[in-house]
Amino acid sequence: MEETPLQKATFAAGCFWGVEATFRRLGGVKSTQVGYIGGRLDHPSYEEVCTDRTGHAEAVEVTYDPGVISYHDLLDVFWNNHNPTTLNRQGPDVGTQYRSAIFYHSPEQEAEAKASRDAAQARFSKPIVTYIEPAPAFWPAEEYHQQYLEKRGLAHCHL
Repeated sequence: MEETPLQKATFAAGCFWGVEATFRRLGGVKSTQVGYIGGRLDHPSYEEVCTDRTGHAEAVEVTYDPGVISYHDLLDVFWNNHNPTTLNRQGPDVGTQYRSAIFYHSPEQEAEAKASRDAAQARFSKPIVTYIEPAPAFWPAEEYHQQYLEKRGLAHCHL
């Protein structure tokens, strides 16, 4: 039996701690990594990203087995676990690093992301403002951010 090669999906949906925890729980997700994407600086630090001047989003890179979980299923989790109608904001977190975005890794992912956005729009009264763009360089966040909630025995971020 031939093994399906692992694939990557990259999502930004607010503070990356909670986003990572949500995706890590899914069957078929082999690994997750939080980091910074979509900005103008190579190897940015958390402190630099928080200035709101680098253009990076806090994001999660998900490595998954498409034989177990589909990209479509990952997109459903993305749409159901944040508010894609608020520009540069999730809850109390405000700034471009908290924007809603899907960074695609192939033309197939791009098409599927756009189709899923259009389908998801029916569930929201306000327009979806999620960016859908090609995945540029992904810069892993500092080690203390990786699996942040899991390391602290927390299931999600508390406000």
